[in-house]
Amino acid sequence: MELVSLVLKSILLGVVEGVTEFLPVSSTGHLIIFQSLVGFEGTNPKYIEMYTYVIQLGAILAVVVLYWSKIKETLIHFFPQKVGYEKSGFRFWFVIFIACIPGGIAQILLDDLAEKYLFNPVSVAATLFFGALLMMYTEKRFRNKNTGRSELSVTAKQALIIGLFQCLAIIPGMSRSASTIIGGWISGLSTVAAAEFSFFLAIPVMVGMSLLKILKIGGFASLTSQEVISLAVGFIVSFIVALVVINKFISYLKKKPMKVFAIYRMIFAIIVLTAGVFGIFN
Repeated sequence: MELVSLVLKSILLGVVEGVTEFLPVSSTGHLIIFQSLVGFEGTNPKYIEMYTYVIQLGAILAVVVLYWSKIKETLIHFFPQKVGYEKSGFRFWFVIFIACIPGGIAQILLDDLAEKYLFNPVSVAATLFFGALLMMYTEKRFRNKNTGRSELSVTAKQALIIGLFQCLAIIPGMSRSASTIIGGWISGLSTVAAAEFSFFLAIPVMVGMSLLKILKIGGFASLTSQEVISLAVGFIVSFIVALVVINKFISYLKKKPMKVFAIYRMIFAIIVLTAGVFGIFN
């Protein structure tokens, strides 16, 4: 029965991760709430800590599968000598590398401080709310003025701007997706190009961060067989759900504004704050 309960909880949390990871609504905030609601606790703190990072890898695998043809193209034409620098995979992944630098530095310097001081209902709710206001302002100010440049032709300058905005994602409740899309708008990208660039950017950022966290925690050696099964279930569910959500999200962005996600963030901010007041986080 313990295994069944653990697997059912893992399925629910895998769905939450798959739905929220690439939407601009903060997957971290949602996981905090839902882990508390379902009583996702155990005697092994390493398992609880590791769970989030494992299911994030499932969501990232969905990006790799969905965009494999583009990824494959950048690898086949990686060297500039064959296709020229502008069309080379080297240029694209170098731009991704540039976008990773600010966030990587922020993660190293500020991650522990963020976990210590900002993982609380008031901070998360405030970030959700003010992040929503920032989304609405930047979309209204920049969305219709931006070019049709694709995610594969982002310049180094645009990548640096996006990378700087990605640093905001270290604040719980901000959302990595929201941060990078806002940065994309400000740097001159269309909404779809900004969203798809954020998907590519997530591959090295989240894989690197998740693997480092898992190694820091101590890997899988200390887990029971039931905990390993639960992690595998969460990984698979997150992967499947993210496959569906990413496609739907891009289709939505081609036709409609992001304002609906900003409004949802405001509503969710109230839920987070209420949850904190009533002790759900404890």
